Amino acid sequence: MKVDLFDFELPEDRIALRPAVPRDSAKLLVVRPDSGLEDRTVRDLPDLLKAGDALVFNDTKVIPAQLRGIRRRGDNQAHVEATLHMRVAPDRWLAFLRPAKRVAQGDRISFGHDGNTCFLGALDATVVEKRGAGEALLAFDLSGPVLDEALHQVGHIPLPPYIASKRDDDARDLVDYQTVYAREEGAVAAPTAGLHFTPKLFAALDAAGIERHFVTLHVGAGTFLPVKAEDTADHRMHAERGEVSADTAAALNAARARGGRVVAVGTTSLRLLESAADEAGIVQPWSGETSIFITPGYRFRAVEVLMTNFHLPRSTLFMLVSAFSGLDTMRAAYRHAIENGYRFYSYGDAGLLFRREP
Repeated sequence: MKVDLFDFELPEDRIALRPAVPRDSAKLLVVRPDSGLEDRTVRDLPDLLKAGDALVFNDTKVIPAQLRGIRRRGDNQAHVEATLHMRVAPDRWLAFLRPAKRVAQGDRISFGHDGNTCFLGALDATVVEKRGAGEALLAFDLSGPVLDEALHQVGHIPLPPYIASKRDDDARDLVDYQTVYAREEGAVAAPTAGLHFTPKLFAALDAAGIERHFVTLHVGAGTFLPVKAEDTADHRMHAERGEVSADTAAALNAARARGGRVVAVGTTSLRLLESAADEAGIVQPWSGETSIFITPGYRFRAVEVLMTNFHLPRSTLFMLVSAFSGLDTMRAAYRHAIENGYRFYSYGDAGLLFRREP
């Protein structure tokens, strides 16, 4: 499909730079392909679902994966930034470098530099391999838990580019850009639909008889990359690591057998469940990498309802929601959201999308 089909105009003032307070006070646009749109709030979620439905959350935890450093090549130095996006060994990460043209294979980078002068700690790496689109393989001098500790000392929360271009990260982001249930470290971007949930909302969902289950998909920085191809067939997705446990798979299959619906909280949960489901829609225990790319025409197997934030024009995520509820439906929903003051992107409001039946 032509990528232009997924373009739309978004006013700059619709991009949220901070989340709603409290989290569950955010707006929620209910999208039912057969019956239109409804304006609600996130705390109305227990009334919009039914007893026996199963919410599926991504429990990945964002790490401080944004690094600022100095590339050293003899007496020549240059400031570079690296955004880690996938761990491939105890001491090695795939990363997006900026500006990538300043770095060559074999270069050494000393991380821990903010601005021009402040050296916060020792975290050095070698550029083992350069790839396309600014990607490189970095081998750190530290490994395992010691490397993890160093990242927490010198790294920054990797705010999305559309926020980072407007302000620096700060102490509030350490809390705001993390779900209240995050527990498995490894993501470099938050599963943002989950940012809306609070202990109070969880209690209300429990009281309504709505189940809660967890999967893990470590979201990579590739989620922010624009689609530069003119046709979706020519776009390459970056792989992300995930896991669906045997217990979670069994619980979701049992919920569906009883007539409940699987409600994915976030596109990351949905992509992982669809990767783990077989042709009959049975969710299997699963572990590995997924680079599933969902566009209109895809047949959904595991998920009936999707809660998700509002996404970038021409993005793989807007393509996914268009596949889920229909392109015309989602274009109308986004127009409504823009006209009615909904806030977009990671810190923005959310939608509750019901699947369009074929």
